[in-house]
Amino acid sequence: MITVYHYMAVSAILFSLGTFGVLTRKNAIVIFMCIELMLNSVNLTFIALSRHLGSMDGQVFVFFIMTVAAAEAAVGLALMISFYRNRESIDVEDMNLLKW
Repeated sequence: MITVYHYMAVSAILFSLGTFGVLTRKNAIVIFMCIELMLNSVNLTFIALSRHLGSMDGQVFVFFIMTVAAAEAAVGLALMISFYRNRESIDVEDMNLLKW
C-alpha cells in the first residue's frame, strides 16, 4: 500500500533534482524546466497531505501554484525568445542585458 510517506519521498527526490538542475545548468530553458519540476514536486506534496489530512486547502494551493507556473512559463519563454533574437544565445551567463 502506498502511504503519504511514499509521496513525500518522491516529492523530495523531484525537488532535489530540480534544485540540482537550477544550480548547475546554464541553459535558461533547462533552468525553467527544473523550476517547473520543483513546483510540481510541491504540488505533489500538497495533494498528498491534503488527501491524508482530509482537507481541501492543499488542493486550492495547487491551483495557485499551477497559475504561477503557467505565468512563469509564458513570461519566461517570451523573454528567452527576445533574448535569443538579440544575442543568438540563451546561456544565462550571457544575460547581462539589464546591466547599464
